[in-house]
Amino acid sequence: MSVKPIVMLGDPRLRLKGEPVEGFGRSLHELLDDLADTMRHAPGVGLAAPQLGEALRACVIEVEGRLHELVNPAIVRTSGDDRDLEGCLSIPGYVAYVTRRERVWVVAQNRFGRPTRVAGSGLLGRALQHELDHLDGRLYIDYLDSLDDLIPVGTGDDESEDVREATHALA
Repeated sequence: MSVKPIVMLGDPRLRLKGEPVEGFGRSLHELLDDLADTMRHAPGVGLAAPQLGEALRACVIEVEGRLHELVNPAIVRTSGDDRDLEGCLSIPGYVAYVTRRERVWVVAQNRFGRPTRVAGSGLLGRALQHELDHLDGRLYIDYLDSLDDLIPVGTGDDESEDVREATHALA
């Protein structure tokens, strides 16, 4: 368990598609622990294995004090649309408005390989979609029409409350 460096935009490992996890032993447990420690230290609400340079289908999300460890996750159902600010620990200093599904249902395995399910809307729903995108080598900036849609953050007092709040909810 330790804080690891987060892979930044431009590093090709960020675009690799995660391979399915087949072993549920100590190395996976250490990876999940490192993901949680690194995410909390950043601070963020989610982190995916590719963001630590590991091309595996594993991620962690922590919203409202509940840690979700998701191995081999897949979205099985969605509903509605939601447009909100989103940022990424691998692209620090920027946020953008991104349209995602309003509510998602995910099936996955836990650290021991047992089936688990999670449904979410709001921040949890957005984080689920954001982290699962990382497992497919996609980033939230891929949904933008132009990189001109990025909003710089941390540049002064004239930022709106929404932008300030989004910077504290990076996934």
